[in-house]
Amino acid sequence: MRILVVNCGSSSIKYQLFQMPERTILAKGLLERIGDAESSLAHTVNGQTHRSQVQAADHEIGMALILRTLTEGPQRTLERIDEIGAVGHRVVHGAAAFTGSVLIDDAVLASIERAADLAPLHNPPNLVGIRAAQRALPGIPQVACFDTAFHTTIPQVAFTYALPYDLYERYGIRRYGFHGTSHRYVARRAAALLGMEKYAINCITCHLGNGCSMTAVRQGRSVDTSMGLTPLEGLVMGTRSGDFDPAIMFYLSDKGYDFNALNKLCNKQSGLIGISGSSNDMRTLNEKAAAGDQRAQLAIDIFCYRIKKYIGAYAAVLGRLDAVVFTGGIGENAASIRAQCCTELTQLGIELDPALNAATIGREGEIQSAASRVKLLVIPTNEEGAIAGDTYKIARAPT
Repeated sequence: MRILVVNCGSSSIKYQLFQMPERTILAKGLLERIGDAESSLAHTVNGQTHRSQVQAADHEIGMALILRTLTEGPQRTLERIDEIGAVGHRVVHGAAAFTGSVLIDDAVLASIERAADLAPLHNPPNLVGIRAAQRALPGIPQVACFDTAFHTTIPQVAFTYALPYDLYERYGIRRYGFHGTSHRYVARRAAALLGMEKYAINCITCHLGNGCSMTAVRQGRSVDTSMGLTPLEGLVMGTRSGDFDPAIMFYLSDKGYDFNALNKLCNKQSGLIGISGSSNDMRTLNEKAAAGDQRAQLAIDIFCYRIKKYIGAYAAVLGRLDAVVFTGGIGENAASIRAQCCTELTQLGIELDPALNAATIGREGEIQSAASRVKLLVIPTNEEGAIAGDTYKIARAPT
């Protein structure tokens, strides 16, 4: 079965076409600047990326363009559109309603729409993409895969904020967590690499990229995670602040900051770029720090310090710790960041091997020393493959 995986942003569509169950990628691409006078499409087949300027006034036109690219012209992968057996959609927020991926129907669409208040930048474009795919591919199963689903096993003691309880009852204000598809994938892969059953492993998964989150996994299930009601809480990120004293918001409002300014400050102007004043890209910050830029070094140090604090906290939550897993663009490729995050953690049984760490870039591998009681793993994430797997399973299930 051919499975199309779609991830719609506010002005973009990422896609991958899989041959299942092998999980072979037949084609992938990114359509950007939807709604602008000129959009761009990068379409990759057989390792070759073909870039073009296109017209995509909205997501429906964008979806039609992607389907034409897959079936027409020199880069086509399909002879007919009906070769696509199902479509899997990444959906950021499912609130507490969905514990796993589901076949999309009207009730599911309504639930995604209700959760839009909790993810106003993500759920609306996710919905637009689903509806565009439904119109373009009528009768083909469409599956929703939720970032929040893996975290629905978090206990109430971990998801409840110390706010008036009626705010949870009335508005659903609680910890939900995100990057769940990535955390689930690498936790399952870590168990396989260590020869453990998937519901036996205790591990801490670190998804480190422009957005960052960590999850405490006990017996294969999420029991705590760093992101909260929204993806703003937790670690220092590329442009997001992570944890800070909420009274700062009251203080700044007295200084004249309005709602929009505070929202932009926390989500777009903080994190690595806010501290460094120069970049949200860890590669650039490492170069600047090596050249003597003290604020770039401070941004790196705060980034790693926050991760170390969460490793310690989650080790306490889990009791027995089998592994710490690094994934995401930074987690997979920045050996110096992994090393800094793991220093002075021997009391937790964590000891990194510098040579193994330096040699493990962008690929799976163990990076702990022989003396380390805890395995340290680098596992490239594969969210799209996980979505394709869920979609294949659901689309083939008897109705």
